[in-house]
Amino acid sequence: MIKFDAYATLVAATMVLLFGRFLVNRIYFLRTFNIPKPVAGGLVIALLLLLRTFASIEVQFDTRLQTSLMLCFFASIGLSADLGSLKRGGKAVAIFLAVVAGLLVVQNTLGVGLATLLGLDPHMGLLAGSITLSGGHGTGAAWGAIFTEKYGVQSASELAIACATFGLVLGGLIGGPVARYLVKQVQVPGEEHNRDDDPKGFEMPDLERQITTFSVIETLALLAISLKVGELLAFLLKGSWLELPGFVCVLFVGVLLRNLLTHLNWHEVSDREVSLLGNVSLSLFLAMALMSLRLWDLASLALPIFVLLAAQTIGMALYAIFITFRVMGRNYDAAVLAAGHCGFGLGATPTAIANMQAVTMRFGPSHLAFLVVPMVGAFFIDIINAMVIKLFLALPFL
Repeated sequence: MIKFDAYATLVAATMVLLFGRFLVNRIYFLRTFNIPKPVAGGLVIALLLLLRTFASIEVQFDTRLQTSLMLCFFASIGLSADLGSLKRGGKAVAIFLAVVAGLLVVQNTLGVGLATLLGLDPHMGLLAGSITLSGGHGTGAAWGAIFTEKYGVQSASELAIACATFGLVLGGLIGGPVARYLVKQVQVPGEEHNRDDDPKGFEMPDLERQITTFSVIETLALLAISLKVGELLAFLLKGSWLELPGFVCVLFVGVLLRNLLTHLNWHEVSDREVSLLGNVSLSLFLAMALMSLRLWDLASLALPIFVLLAAQTIGMALYAIFITFRVMGRNYDAAVLAAGHCGFGLGATPTAIANMQAVTMRFGPSHLAFLVVPMVGAFFIDIINAMVIKLFLALPFL
């Protein structure tokens, strides 16, 4: 057993990011299909760890920092959410929200239908639907326990984690190819697209930004406040009908803090520092998440579940191409949105951002995509997903 403590795991994550950048810069396939650098590096390490099956060596990472990095990422989304800007993009947010809700229904319909045809418990179809794919590991673990206790689904939690792992991997792999296919159908804007002002939020992560020591310290203070108050809010709401995941509470506090400070003219939140620290948190979180994936757990999935998840992956790609892209305007922004939708439709919001960054770094920025996806993918989707799941559970044959 080789154990990495928290600091060694952080060092490994930075090496994974540098390795991912090397791979993307050197391998034509990865660059052409817009594979995010954390995904490229992290998956190679995860695949190498599969060698444990041929040797008496096991590697164990200390991923305690992973949760903090994830929360910092969501706090930075909240702190970058200017309600004035959101209001200007309100129509696009509303339309994309409807598109996302449609996918949740499609995922659960496909999951329950295929599970029934394959002779599985229909509840397994829900677990391999929006619960784990659009919901991720946290939502999957929570519903897995409920399915075992209330509906008698054996090993539901283990199945949920394996399905969420499958989705996280595929969400980071199909977004780039889908965007590449769609970009061929539109006029590529290039670097001049949206160049009227500075990149917004998580756009263009490799662009140099002018910052100062104290502006970074001020932003760190705001991030810390968002994390602590969000943690307290999640604790207060626990067990109530308003209970929300911790990261949603952190994001909500960030939004409130940003706009309250702006409205009262007490402090101007620096978008440059927020985006810088947010991008660092995002990259390190994804690197840790992917390099520590227990890919061998996927071997525990029975063939029918693999068939179901493969169908969900194909369904996500087709939905992004024929629904998301077309409904959102059939233009470059819509192509970037489709890549982001693949990210959190199968994996998680950080994967969605990484997918979009891989596309925009090559073809040019998209203000609309980076305005819409973080808020919908990080905040609204969990609320709507919970409603859709309960709606399906109310069906007479479940």
